[in-house]
Amino acid sequence: MATANSYTILLVEDDPNDVLLIQRAFKTANINFPMQIVTDGEAAIAYLTETKAEADHEKYPQPVLVLLDLHLPRKSGFEVLAWLRQQPRWRRLPVVILTSSAESGGINHAYELGANTYLVKPVRFEDLVVLVRTLHLYWLILSEKPDVGSEFEKPIS
Repeated sequence: MATANSYTILLVEDDPNDVLLIQRAFKTANINFPMQIVTDGEAAIAYLTETKAEADHEKYPQPVLVLLDLHLPRKSGFEVLAWLRQQPRWRRLPVVILTSSAESGGINHAYELGANTYLVKPVRFEDLVVLVRTLHLYWLILSEKPDVGSEFEKPIS
């Protein structure tokens, strides 16, 4: 399990402006966890496929949280989420949908596929900073982290 200082966030976002705003919001909120960025659905799957015990952990650190946009090139966020939840190694990895769409069909579909939460990107930067602080507090500080990254289920004792 990663230590609090080494928690890595995987941001899956294709819009360079949104990437910049999210990074800036983390910096403004004084949240200094490492962030790995991939810009399409296939790259997200490739990244997680490379994140293995024997892989280069500096190049592919294991994420403790995924921030996933839904509207991505090559594979949609829905396809990435469906793939994640089919992988024994990643099915417990917390996935926060962070997208611009508040369409109820998409929201319901994301939860059906196993999203942990669904958030709409705020328009105002100040609201994005509040969202990032809330994500940090809940997902990286208060919540207990599941055991992710191992291929086998551990029995409940």
